[in-house]
Amino acid sequence: MEGFIKFLGTGGARFVVAKQIRATGGMWLNYKNTNLYIDPGPGAIVRVRASKDHLDPVQLDGIILTHKHIDHSNDINVMIEAMTDGGFNKKGTVYCPEDAIDEDPVIFRYIHRYVEKIEILKEKKDYKIKDISFTTSMKHIHPVETYGILFHLNKKIGLITDTRYFDDLVDFYKADYLIVNVLRSKPIEKSDAIDHLSVHDVRHIACELKPEILIMNHFGLNIIKEKPHLVAEALKKETGISIIAAYDGMRFEF
Repeated sequence: MEGFIKFLGTGGARFVVAKQIRATGGMWLNYKNTNLYIDPGPGAIVRVRASKDHLDPVQLDGIILTHKHIDHSNDINVMIEAMTDGGFNKKGTVYCPEDAIDEDPVIFRYIHRYVEKIEILKEKKDYKIKDISFTTSMKHIHPVETYGILFHLNKKIGLITDTRYFDDLVDFYKADYLIVNVLRSKPIEKSDAIDHLSVHDVRHIACELKPEILIMNHFGLNIIKEKPHLVAEALKKETGISIIAAYDGMRFEF
């Protein structure tokens, strides 16, 4: 085991955020001597401090923001402050889409000077921070600028963040382990308003890509009511692929 992903929140979308039926703190990625925080949503700092793994934000080397929606970005500023000892220890890199820092920013401008670098994510571009290398996806179909991630570690780990399904997804996300944000239990027919994946989409992605393990994450209200672990078990039986549902506090080692 050279690394782990700590799921500090497995809920998604506005109703789950507001009710905190599941936490919405994002993920902590550790690989060798490098630590990255991914999508610090509402409650991220609280979940980090309460973690049984004794995670310390000062140990972070960087933060990745896949997109600026509030369930992914709410705690970005406080996590930057925590990473940099309140701004007194300038360090780290923040990776984010350009619209996260433009005229309607989610990263406060005064925070910029706390970090060594803010790197703008672009389509299908390679990035490296210490032991961790990753490649961004093509732009996802989502109301704001959004990118998924393919991490090149001892295993390839893909993160399909929020998006509507489109065919290029299965061309890009060939990975050993695949994390998929699946907000809905059923797709909404003839609707352009909901740019999120459903269980139907996950089934198709699993069958096309055949990862060693697929981890469902970022659940909306309806799928939570259906119990994600039961949904994952049913998909596993249907597809023959190892599919699990993430839960708050889950640690996935690789």
